[in-house]
Amino acid sequence: MRRPVALRLSAVLSTMALAAATGAVLTMPEASAATGGATGYASQNGGTTGGAGGQTVRATTGTQIHQALCGRASSSTPVIIEVEGTINHANTAKVSGDSCNTAAGVIELKQISNVTLVGVGSGAVFDQLGIHIRQSSNIIIQNVTVKNVKKSGSPTSNGGDAIGMESDVRNVWVDHSTLEASGGEDDGFDGLFDMKDNTQYVTLSYSTLRNSGRGGLIGSSETQLDNGYITFHHNLYENVDSRTPLLRGGIAHIYNNYYVKLNKSGINSRAGAHAKVDNNYFKDSKDVLGTFYTDTTGYWQVGGNTFDNVTWSEPGGENHPAGPDPKSNTTVSIPYDYTLDASSCVPDIVTRTAGANKGLEVSDGNCSTTTPTPDPTDPTPDPTDPTTPAGTNLSLGAGADGSSKASGTSYGNVRDGDLSTYWSPTGSTGSVSVKWGSATSVSAVAIREAAGAQGVIGSWRLLNADTGAVLKTGSGAGAFTFTATSLRKITFEVTGASDTPRVAEFQTYAG
Repeated sequence: MRRPVALRLSAVLSTMALAAATGAVLTMPEASAATGGATGYASQNGGTTGGAGGQTVRATTGTQIHQALCGRASSSTPVIIEVEGTINHANTAKVSGDSCNTAAGVIELKQISNVTLVGVGSGAVFDQLGIHIRQSSNIIIQNVTVKNVKKSGSPTSNGGDAIGMESDVRNVWVDHSTLEASGGEDDGFDGLFDMKDNTQYVTLSYSTLRNSGRGGLIGSSETQLDNGYITFHHNLYENVDSRTPLLRGGIAHIYNNYYVKLNKSGINSRAGAHAKVDNNYFKDSKDVLGTFYTDTTGYWQVGGNTFDNVTWSEPGGENHPAGPDPKSNTTVSIPYDYTLDASSCVPDIVTRTAGANKGLEVSDGNCSTTTPTPDPTDPTPDPTDPTTPAGTNLSLGAGADGSSKASGTSYGNVRDGDLSTYWSPTGSTGSVSVKWGSATSVSAVAIREAAGAQGVIGSWRLLNADTGAVLKTGSGAGAFTFTATSLRKITFEVTGASDTPRVAEFQTYAG
């Protein structure tokens, strides 16, 4: 047993602050994963931080998720996308842009990096709509439900996988999520959590997978052996026929999971795969570990597992169960720190923590739960940063112009989602605008000053540039609201400052 790993999840402070200021009731924690928060193999290979340090945007449709990806300055610009509501085929359209590669009818995380997708508020449900991860890296998916994704029938999405990864994917952490189907392949469903074609350094933690014919696979054939370094811990598998997971080649670390009603088979290590299977609890299940449906066997190292009402089939040509008295036939070295709950308390710990909308609680390694707190070494927002209004930042992907600018700056820097770039006038006053090709309703803005220039902006005016009407006046950067106005161009005019202002972001919101 290794020493405990630090579990670090950081609350999205800006959203919480807004809720406090407006009296809003948060029905579940507003959270996103922070630097260093990933556990297991996702913590290796440079780590998995998702969109940490990037802009936080809110999305209530699949199209808005795609817009947040496509509105970034580049395909690697960090972004945290907070999702609330039901995402389905009706509200998920393809969006085009240089920083994305999206498709209708699926959440497409393709040829991108540095993204966090996190459920907030009343919850995020991807209904009959799968999540694709292709040729991408450094992705976090947290606190979401994905259900009833089909590969046949209607509607279809993502080849029937709830979450599917393939083609050179690296560093993905899926945490506190619920993946579920309503049957097996004959009913139109496929896998809940599939990895293939060179997918590596993935962790699935504190999640629920249920009511499916197939839990998930690592490698799509006996010859596709370039996947691996996958960790499964503190997950609930319930009423699943097989593949919990199916592992072809590669290495998997499988610990502290609770398996209930595995109907045909469970952990299927084959084609030379190596699985380290520690302190899991198997209940009311059949053939929970071994090599099944092939004569190309795999390997396992076992310890501390509990087998409660587990039945085992007889060995045969393509059937190699590890039980009824499972023994190790290999050793597997794990490169990261972790701690093991005793298998006897796994049912209680996992039942309390696994799945979406559970409050992001985790095990403390001693058969109790705890809510992670931000690590003191993690970056925290500057206290002068404004609270981010709710909704999607409409400035992403919009145009920009304004008055004179200082050397080396650009108007476009105020709507690129990057706080390290900024616009400045030549002196202490000037104006910068965000503009759209068609009339857009705006009722809130947030002005964020660049690092080292906080507090410089003094008096200002916010103008409807179509008519010249003054929408708001005030002093100092921050977030502010006004009567919803439909316009094509909105201008932030600095009329007084203590030095040359540096506006890092001019964010605009519908409400």
